[in-house]
Amino acid sequence: MARLRSPLSRLFTVLLAGALAGLVLAVAALPGNLLLGFAARSALGSYAALPEALRTPVTPQRSYLYANDGRTLITTFYDVNRTDVPLDEIAPVMRQAIVAAEDRRFYDHGGTDLRGLARALVANVKGGGTEQGGSTLTMQYVRNVLKTDPGRTAEERAAATEQTVGRKLQEIRYATALEQRLGKDEILNRYLNIAYFGSGAYGIAAASQRYFAKAPAELTLAEAALLAGLVQSPEAYSPIDGDQNAALERRGYVLDSMVATGAITAGQAARAKAEKPTLRPTAQPNGCTAVAQGHEDWGFFCDYLRQWWLGQAAFGATVEEREQALRRGGYTVVTSLDPQIQATAQKQATGVYGYDNARALPIAAVEPGTGRVLAMAVNRHYSLADNPAGQTNHPNTVNPLISGGDSVDGYQAGSTFKLFTMLAALESGKPLATGFDAPSRLPTRYAAEGDGSCAGRWCPANANPEWMDGYRMMWDGFGRSVNTYFVWLAEQVGPEKVVEMAQRLGITFRADADAAFARDNAANWGSFTLGVAATTPLDLANAYATVAAEGTYCAPLPVVSVTAADGERVPVGDPSCKRVLDADVARAATDAARCPVGQQSPYGQCNGGTATSVNRILDGRPVAGKTGSSERNATETFVGFTPQVAVAGIAANPDDTTDSVGAAVQARVIDAVARVIATAVDGQPEQAFAAPGRELVGEPRLPVERRPADDRRPADDRRPADEERLSDLRRWFSNRG
Repeated sequence: MARLRSPLSRLFTVLLAGALAGLVLAVAALPGNLLLGFAARSALGSYAALPEALRTPVTPQRSYLYANDGRTLITTFYDVNRTDVPLDEIAPVMRQAIVAAEDRRFYDHGGTDLRGLARALVANVKGGGTEQGGSTLTMQYVRNVLKTDPGRTAEERAAATEQTVGRKLQEIRYATALEQRLGKDEILNRYLNIAYFGSGAYGIAAASQRYFAKAPAELTLAEAALLAGLVQSPEAYSPIDGDQNAALERRGYVLDSMVATGAITAGQAARAKAEKPTLRPTAQPNGCTAVAQGHEDWGFFCDYLRQWWLGQAAFGATVEEREQALRRGGYTVVTSLDPQIQATAQKQATGVYGYDNARALPIAAVEPGTGRVLAMAVNRHYSLADNPAGQTNHPNTVNPLISGGDSVDGYQAGSTFKLFTMLAALESGKPLATGFDAPSRLPTRYAAEGDGSCAGRWCPANANPEWMDGYRMMWDGFGRSVNTYFVWLAEQVGPEKVVEMAQRLGITFRADADAAFARDNAANWGSFTLGVAATTPLDLANAYATVAAEGTYCAPLPVVSVTAADGERVPVGDPSCKRVLDADVARAATDAARCPVGQQSPYGQCNGGTATSVNRILDGRPVAGKTGSSERNATETFVGFTPQVAVAGIAANPDDTTDSVGAAVQARVIDAVARVIATAVDGQPEQAFAAPGRELVGEPRLPVERRPADDRRPADDRRPADEERLSDLRRWFSNRG
């Protein structure tokens, strides 16, 4: 290599010249074979004594994240932009060019070219503007490995490039030892995969992409010569960031050297010199804020995957080691993200609220039976860009609005939590036909004070007494979302069992107050069934997916497969599932969950629902689900599922819980979630839900008021006119005892 002249490097040259002059002058005139033998004996190095990084290279490499098709790139992670490729995937002209540019006698010497070193020493002592180092490709490779070895300290890595006689002698010794064991092609391959080509590109694969947006196997002669010329002074010669004229002059030198080595003819060199470089600068994305252009929404999924990764012991003993593995380990990650489902979810989320709206509709889609997360969408750009004055989290944010964590506890999901009460009741032996004459208001055993109490007891009310009151069973109690029926039912089985059921299905209490109540006072959390605890669309979708999978809970999983740089599969892509419910209990709950969406139970007991439009959108395909409205309609939620997918969406203002989204948006949330389900099942065979056994059905009796299953008057559209009169009562929905 040649380096620009400096006082320090000049001093190094003089010192090294004095130390090696005798050796060089004594052997420079020897015949080639004797010279090689002398070099090998003089090196006094052995392969076994080499640093581990030289014997088993561990070079930092970029990790790639793909969508579930294995082809659509989401982003990459790297500290160093590098990806190793085998020699047969590098164009022959590139191999020839690098040898001609950096070490013409590469195939003739044994790691140290004493003739080249003598020539460099003489030239450097004489001076003349540039300084020649006399380093062979093998010596350069040694230096590159030692200065990037992640197993060495920062001081040790810095020492690999010190201008000292000791460092140069060590480099010679290591290079000779490598050549005694490794073949020339192996050394050349390693060199091409570690050399720095400027503009942030380490290794020929990264350089080919960075400068020409192509694989190294596709490089032309002119392109290969230009890249080979960069290694001598990557930043100065960079045709992107440096002097393009200097880069072309250096390319001409490389082409002439290739003629001198016999790799190409003079005519080929002339034609290549005449070519104007067609550069296609391509920056590699790095991290979740650098996802594929036009897909800023993918960043929320990417961030969830990164958080999942940091919790996997397979990638290191500590969080720091796992982060380093992601950025330096060269993994190929096929994620569970489905681009089509994601696109529909994003379209629906932004169709309800625009990017600049303070209110948000986070949506999550999960695959039952595997837990694989298929989509995570919200009307936000995943970006660190500044927001306009007064706007906290819109249009740009990196907060986990869909999955929760950090400062995001989640949102109240209202009556969707009635599912957990129904499951707890079914599990305790109460059949679907369990009946109760649900009143407009229900005095409970839980203490309460204020206007909304009944004689000092919490007294919840039905939002629409005309449509909800009367004799109800689980079918129509769930279909019409009858508050007093489910508060009563929770009392029968014990609220602590309802809370435990929610946790069993993956509901995480991220808010400190919720976690404390669940831990210390769950037996008195009567309002839990009305969905007063904060949750996230991802938790909610996965809980309902457990029911869709007939009681098999699977931990949310953002990957399909993870492959290490050596081609070995890392055993983290398989679903982690366990049975948490008896299959018949789950089937019975699903039977009742068909009522809200306008479908009919096999036992004919559905007579009205709050989301009957779902049946029309899914064109009668078997589907189930539940709506939820929190106090004063601060949030509106819908979660729906088929045997193949579960999707949840929660309309809320993440920055201001006092900003009620209002009842009117519920129909749009229902429509949005249903259309995501429709995309997810498009082209898949229709699957029916299994009917529950008779034991969990019981003996149905017709309710006092019977309406057909396709009744399209959801509760929220038939609220009484005197809404203000009930506002004080609704306030008690959020009581925790």
